[in-house]
Amino acid sequence: MNGQAYVFDAGPGVVRQAEAAAEKNGIAALRAPNLTRLFITHLHSDHTLGYPDIILTPWVVGRLQPLEVYGPKGIASMTEYIKLAYAEDIRIRTTGLEQLSERGLRVNVHEISPGQIYRDENVTIRAFAVPHGSWPQAFGFAIDASGRSIVISGDTAPSAAIAEFCHACDVLVHEVYSDERFHARFSPEAGRYHALSHTSTKELAEIASKAKPKLLVLYHQLYFANPDEVDLVKEIKQGYSGAVVSGRDLGVY
Repeated sequence: MNGQAYVFDAGPGVVRQAEAAAEKNGIAALRAPNLTRLFITHLHSDHTLGYPDIILTPWVVGRLQPLEVYGPKGIASMTEYIKLAYAEDIRIRTTGLEQLSERGLRVNVHEISPGQIYRDENVTIRAFAVPHGSWPQAFGFAIDASGRSIVISGDTAPSAAIAEFCHACDVLVHEVYSDERFHARFSPEAGRYHALSHTSTKELAEIASKAKPKLLVLYHQLYFANPDEVDLVKEIKQGYSGAVVSGRDLGVY
């Protein structure tokens, strides 16, 4: 927004996907050197494997501003150890022929609690706690941006906080798994992790009916089968009458 990108979570390939989205959709803010704001929902590897990428790659290709990172307790130590792991790379790039700016490598880490965590001229961002298995801290985010409201669930079991923070928001981006395939594949004991960590299509339909978003976007989709054989939108529609789309890489909603 207004030349500033806000990235939520850092999965594998995050920088290349941001560049691809910039190229496809004409969003210059997503060019690698412009990636300076990152918000992490929780520290599972599938949400942080791209964190070294977003620290290092934009710096190597021209980022001159520090990276501001907001996330749960533990993100500071993760950042420290990433830099230690790449210490020789950093030394060569800063003191060798490249002479890269140390400012563009700087990471300002903010370990957050529920409440307002960020504000600038474009957005106000609030974090709220969500239940995600054994994690002591996992967050969803509510973003207010120039009169529009967006809620990102993060990884979560069904949570009343989603409806509270959405409350007829413009866009609700929510994780989901196939209820039909879950019951076909797992016994109650085998499925315990997913039941306590994620949200089924049936449960999400109930949540969305209370939250009443103008648009529900499904992400972090778990099919438990060949994706071509599972229609998550159809499952949601069995209990929810609002607008629903299945999120896709490089999509704009």
